[in-house]
Amino acid sequence: MLFRNMFYKYYAAAGEGDGSGGAAEPEITPEIQAIIDSKIHESVTGLKAKNSELLGKLKEQGDNLKRFDGIDPDAVKTILQRFSDDEEAKLIAAGKIDEVLDKRTERLRGDVDKKLKAANDRAEKAESFAKKFSDRVLGDSIRSAAIKAGALPGAADDIILRAKSLFTVNEEGEAVAVDKEGTALLGKDGKTPLSPGEWVESLKDVAPHLWPPAQGTGAGNNKPSGGQLKRSAMSSSDKADYIRQHGQQEFLRLPK
Repeated sequence: MLFRNMFYKYYAAAGEGDGSGGAAEPEITPEIQAIIDSKIHESVTGLKAKNSELLGKLKEQGDNLKRFDGIDPDAVKTILQRFSDDEEAKLIAAGKIDEVLDKRTERLRGDVDKKLKAANDRAEKAESFAKKFSDRVLGDSIRSAAIKAGALPGAADDIILRAKSLFTVNEEGEAVAVDKEGTALLGKDGKTPLSPGEWVESLKDVAPHLWPPAQGTGAGNNKPSGGQLKRSAMSSSDKADYIRQHGQQEFLRLPK
């Protein structure tokens, strides 16, 4: 449109009065060509400048957007809105920094206390379970040793109770005898650890009432030689002594 207007402006007069009945072909003189070239150069230069400006802005925006890679804009808006409404933000705005720090410390201490309590609860449960397991393992070991040693059926609980003051269960689940310092006690040979079986056998000397009376022997002077002890052959004091040593149930097991 610009070039057409220029043609009309400079060549309209030349076309008037031409009897040919058609439009005359305009002649482009060097002066006109210079004007056309100047206008084209001006237009192209302006377009290039505008294009460079737009490309520069696009690159700048692209570089700025790279700083926010992986950041959710909606999440950021939510956080900023929450912060603006948060109590801490109000305190900070009011210059109450110490109060903010106190509140944060209190929350942190509360979280630590909760975690510590949970850890203590788990530790107590684990310790309780370990003790029950240890008591059961120790009881079974001592009971088995008592049975092998021929102890009275009702004497197992007494023997186990005595064993608890001397024996413990190690990490391998074995009953071991230790002193007050936790040092393992040795058996009669002075080399191997004192076993539950050897210890139970030693009770025959210190607690003979935990074993049935030997066949063919009397209980004091109340049993005839070579015969089995009978309740009818025992005096009142003999009966009391026997019950005191062996228990009421063992006394009732004796033949009448």
